[in-house]
Amino acid sequence: MKVSDVKLRISKWGNSLAVRLPAEYARMAGIKDGDSIEAEIDSAGRVTLTPQRHFDKTAFLKKIQKSRAAMPMTSAAVEAMRSESRY
Repeated sequence: MKVSDVKLRISKWGNSLAVRLPAEYARMAGIKDGDSIEAEIDSAGRVTLTPQRHFDKTAFLKKIQKSRAAMPMTSAAVEAMRSESRY
């Protein structure tokens, strides 16, 4: 989904340059003051900013357990895997 384009101004911040994101864009990206983002630049000079998400091990394990429950390993499935394997 593309949101309307907005022109942003580059400002000097110490020895660096800075861009201010409109509050609406920050909300839509799920970022807030103090969060980190990853910046990429391609060969055409396009800059892409992506919110850095922290890995949530507990949520990941719950998701895997839910997926495993939907795919039970029956004896037929185990036997089929063994018959196709080379020991």
